[in-house]
This record gives sequence, structure tokens and C-alpha cells, in this order.
Amino acid sequence: MKLLMIAGLFGALAASQAGAQINAGEQQPEPNLPFTLTKVATFDLPWRIAFLPDGRMLITEKVGALWLVTQQGEKTQVTNVPAVLHQGQGGMLGVFLSPHYAKDHSVYLTYAEPHEDGSSLALARARLQIGKGTASLEGLKVIWRDGEGGRGGQFGAAVAFAPDGRSLFLSSGDRQRMTPAQDPNQPLGKILHLTLDGKPAPGNPMAGKTGAATVPVINPPHDTEAAKTAPVVRTYTFPGPNLTPAETWSTGHRTPYGLAFAPDGRLWEVEHGPRGGDELNLIEPGKNYGWPLVSYGVNYDGVPIPNPDTRPDLAKPVIYWVPVIAPGNLMFYKGAMFPQWNGSALVSGLASMSITRITFDDQGGAKPVERWDLGFRVRDVEVAPDGALWMVEDSESGGLYHATPKQH
Repeated sequence: MKLLMIAGLFGALAASQAGAQINAGEQQPEPNLPFTLTKVATFDLPWRIAFLPDGRMLITEKVGALWLVTQQGEKTQVTNVPAVLHQGQGGMLGVFLSPHYAKDHSVYLTYAEPHEDGSSLALARARLQIGKGTASLEGLKVIWRDGEGGRGGQFGAAVAFAPDGRSLFLSSGDRQRMTPAQDPNQPLGKILHLTLDGKPAPGNPMAGKTGAATVPVINPPHDTEAAKTAPVVRTYTFPGPNLTPAETWSTGHRTPYGLAFAPDGRLWEVEHGPRGGDELNLIEPGKNYGWPLVSYGVNYDGVPIPNPDTRPDLAKPVIYWVPVIAPGNLMFYKGAMFPQWNGSALVSGLASMSITRITFDDQGGAKPVERWDLGFRVRDVEVAPDGALWMVEDSESGGLYHATPKQH
């Protein structure tokens, strides 16, 4: 019931969302950092941080490892992790604590699960068991996998738990294949809404729907060489459902790396555009966010993509970035160390080597207010129980950094 109320709130807000989109790509960095950064440890391509209630961290490495880490940088490797395919953008990706961790000690992992045809995005759940100098995953079970498989591409792989703690939202990238983001029969390029056991959650907008979908797609990947010289639109009819579209909450996403609920219950997402056009989206049930039909960016080969203003039937981003920041994650700050930021979101930047702070209004609008250049590719930024910020660097010798307020 609470989730349906949230969905109703999203629908009521849709009409009042600010119409003007903000390009934050040219935002200038602040001259000084408001925090002191301390490097605490080093990892091999660290991807995500998840805080335990006692302040220790779980940190994934894309190469396949999971670590239990103290705030002093002492590392214990977690055993019984699943096999992953570390290739391209794939590998061990997200780690997230169950909303009921205090009772069940469950953690969720997202990763590229290997098989004979490449890999699939997998969502698994396990119980974290911590001993004296040891840590392991017990009873690990894959509760959802994308079913498409294949090679390459970007997986998304972010998880956000519903405010009532009864379900979760999973972002699934289009694997850089473009057309699946509009195919209702594929989970790629979607935000999915699942139970805590990985089943389609009740009340999803696609539940019970059948039939084909016909959508225009500009310059699909298999179009002719001549199509590279000018935009060419092809109309594609996707066959009737053969998977479980009942999982789908929203469609038309490219590389949704960040997914988080705001304090007011709205769900927000950040994703990579192609050449330009990174996005911050307010995620509402049943909405189509346009990829690859429209974008504020252009294709990597230079072929233009129609502007979102040409398609009023598709949901526009609230903020976009041209040039890109290449967002790594999205989180909402709540803590005592930076009380002036409570309710704000922080977005990590890979290409921009930055963190951007975003504020929100009560009409579904948002604006970037500060950007801090850090000098390294910021893959993830998270808040500890004491309110300090922690972040990891996207590098084969990636640092774990602790950020606390500067003393005046």
C-alpha cells in the first residue's frame, strides 16, 4: 500500500515538474574544497562502498573481490563471493545492505555473471558472516538475472531499496546495444522493481500487459554505412512479451549507474549519455526516458540524435551535462558533519574527476549548486554513520578517501 501511495505521489508530481532543463556541463568548480581528504587504503578498481552499522565498510573491486574494511584501512577479504567476468565494464559491481540488515545480516551484490555467451547482470543475496579476522558470504543465491547475456557494454547495476523496506529497484544498462532500451520484452535499458526475493513487485505499470511495441529508432547499430552521414529513422516492431515485463518500472535508459530515494520519497537516477547528455532523471512509473530515441548528446560516430524537445511524449531529464561528467553514483546526504547538506544529493564524476552537490525543490525540480574537483576519477561517494564522506577512485591503484570538514 505504501508503495502504491508513492507511485501516486510520482504521478501527481509529473504535471508540476519544472519544464526547463538545466545544462550543468559548464558548471565551474569551487575554488576551495570544504573538506579535508585523507587517503586510507588502496584497491584494484574499487566500485562500491556499503557501510555496516558499526562504521566498517564493504568495498567491491571490479576484478572480483569483496573486502571488509575498517576506517583505519585494515582489510579482510570476504570469502565465498560469486564468480564474475571481469571484462570491459563488467565484473564485481555493487554491494548493498538489506534494509533489514540488523535482523537478517543480508547483503545484495550486483555483478557480471559469466556464462558461455559472455555474461549477464546478476543480482544475488547472501548472509554476511563476520568472525575474528574473517568474513564470508553464506547461502549466496542469485535472485534475478537479465536473461539476455552477451558480451561487452555497461551494466548499470545500482540498487535502491523502497522507503518502506519491502521492495527494491534495480537499474539495468542497455549494454550499449541501444534498441533493447525500447524493447518491452527485454530487461536491458530499464529500471526494474522487484521484491526483496527478486520477483516482480506488485503494482508495477507493465504488469498484465501483452502485445507488441512499435517505436522509431534513429540509426540503429546495424543500419547501413550511409546512415552515418545523416539521421535516419527506422520503425521497429518488437514481438509480444517472452520475458517478464511485469518487472519494469521505467524504460529508455542507457547506463543508469546511480539510483537513490530522496528524503521525500521520490526516486532519482543518473546515467551516462553518449558524447554529451549525461542525465539526472526523476523516475516515475511507466515513463519512457527516451534512449536511444532522443538525447542531449550525439552518437560516438558523430551521427546526431534528435533533441528531447522534439518528443514531448518522452520524459526529459531534470539536469543534463554537456560536456559530460560520467556519473559514477548518486546518493542523498544525511549526517551531522555537513549539516548544511542534509537533503542534498551528491553525484560522483569519473570523467570530470569531481563531486557535484544538487539541491531539490518540492515540485520535482533540482539544480546543481556546487562542484568540487578532486583530481581523480570518483567512482563512488557514500556517507558513513558518523556523517563523514568516503569515496573510492576508479583506478587499478584506486584510493579509498575519507572526507571530513575543514577546521577553521
